[in-house]
Amino acid sequence: MTKRLALIDMGTNTFHLLITEVDESGNRTDFVKTKLPVRLGQGGISKGAIAPEAYERALKTLKDFRKQIDEYGVETVRAMATSMVRNASNGEDFIKDIYKQTDIQVEIIDGEREAELIYYGVRSAGVLDEQTSLIMDIGGGSVEFILCNSQEIFWKQSFEVGAQRLMDQFYTQDPIPAEQVEAEKHYLTQKLQPLTEAVARYKPARLVGASGTFDTLCDIDALRRGDNSRQLAQPAASTLEIADYYKIHQDLLHKTHDERLAIPGMLEMRVDMIVLASIIVDFVLETYELQEIRVSAYALKEGILQETFEGHD
Repeated sequence: MTKRLALIDMGTNTFHLLITEVDESGNRTDFVKTKLPVRLGQGGISKGAIAPEAYERALKTLKDFRKQIDEYGVETVRAMATSMVRNASNGEDFIKDIYKQTDIQVEIIDGEREAELIYYGVRSAGVLDEQTSLIMDIGGGSVEFILCNSQEIFWKQSFEVGAQRLMDQFYTQDPIPAEQVEAEKHYLTQKLQPLTEAVARYKPARLVGASGTFDTLCDIDALRRGDNSRQLAQPAASTLEIADYYKIHQDLLHKTHDERLAIPGMLEMRVDMIVLASIIVDFVLETYELQEIRVSAYALKEGILQETFEGHD
């Protein structure tokens, strides 16, 4: 019995659509896999509401998604909204408008649930083993951290310190001034105190980055080494050497917007936010003394897929 379904991840920065078919053996055929820079948090995240322009962009994108969903005759649609919508004063109205205009029923998920779904997605990419890992998923609105291994979650928490929020707060000039980098790290030290305590308890061996920023870092790293295989097909699991990460990080800190855009592998929709996101990566590696980075191309939407087919609670 094959089942065709559409998964929508409405992130603060990016909206993802996956239209896929899964057969009874669990083999997947993807028909549509798209990500669009909707920037739902732009102009509103720090004010606690979805700004009118972002609201319209999102509705237009979801109408386009609906057309594709109908074209492929999908019977099951699961749409998830995360940090921006759950914290927006007009979030509920937004969800009602989406339903009215597209017939898509959106679930607003809390940070705990988001972290759990990310875990299932990352686990299905094959990057986890019996050692303890720290998964990090950097969104525009929130960042999820999960301490886990391939068998279970030991601890998880979502923090409202996403790249769009950090950008509004610390990105005062381009390139970012050194004192703003330090200010962001000082802020993270305070905000991530519960994570610091959990890391001391569970002692993760490595960092596992979930999609988004980490995919782009891997793309830049591969092209830098003259390897363009990732442009043809993105692997579910990758490794990023710490030294290679730091070469890219230094570049991101010292280049201007246009210079970053010229880096092979850089996506225009990430060109500024990746600076703030990379500072979080640096902070986590340094503070928790992690010596290895693995990357999962799978995250929330693949977690929903796992849950839909495996029937997790």
